[in-house]
Amino acid sequence: MVIKVFLASSSGSTAIKKKQQDVLGFLEALKIDFTQLDIACSEDNRMWMRENVPGEKKPANGIPLPPQIFNEESYCGDYETFFDAKEDNDVYTFLGIPPPEGFKEAQQAPQTPVLQNGTDAGEPLDDDSTVIP
Repeated sequence: MVIKVFLASSSGSTAIKKKQQDVLGFLEALKIDFTQLDIACSEDNRMWMRENVPGEKKPANGIPLPPQIFNEESYCGDYETFFDAKEDNDVYTFLGIPPPEGFKEAQQAPQTPVLQNGTDAGEPLDDDSTVIP
């Protein structure tokens, strides 16, 4: 399985550059093997990416912007869905790859609300304490 990240090496948009770097840096940090495919230098890469992003994931103008992420031929998502998976500690599922040996998924344990004064919700509140969600 090869993760493919479609990007534009010569994008004039700093937002696109930042998103691309975020994806690449995170994949490198997790030691996930991936291939960068530049749509700015290769018409074949650009056409393949545009044809393989599902219709419901394309913007109104029909032209998806990089970064776009695939597992081989299977579409994983764009930056926003990657970011959501990263925040949910669900990147391996997003990419459709098994987690490394010994990787533990984040436990979705209910959290006790912490109050501003550092006490937990089970303790009585002082008049000047406020709950932080």
